[in-house]
Amino acid sequence: QVQLVESGGGLVQPGGSLRLSCAASGSTFSIYVMGWYRQTPGKQRELVATITSGGRTNYADSVKGRFTISRDNAKDTVYLQMNSLKPEDTAVYYCNANRWELTRRYDYWGQGTQVTVSS
Repeated sequence: QVQLVESGGGLVQPGGSLRLSCAASGSTFSIYVMGWYRQTPGKQRELVATITSGGRTNYADSVKGRFTISRDNAKDTVYLQMNSLKPEDTAVYYCNANRWELTRRYDYWGQGTQVTVSS
């Protein structure tokens, strides 16, 4: 089982940047697909970006060209670089690690970090 700890959230003005980090421990980091999700009150958690152990990435349309996900397998850490932030990016951001074992998917979540984009 993997444990995830996010950091790097905060308050930023529109157009600004933030970098989120997620440190993993307790399991072999490289076997997991890593991702970032976000959630606002009253809404479902939504995918922001994912990255495979080999570096293949996937992004939500709303963040393409502004956010970049990356991972450092030597440091067991995944990052989310967020540029050109908009007020609608305000949310709690959650780090996710997932893996498949036969036909079952296992998901692990961090505690979340608040990102607020406001002037």
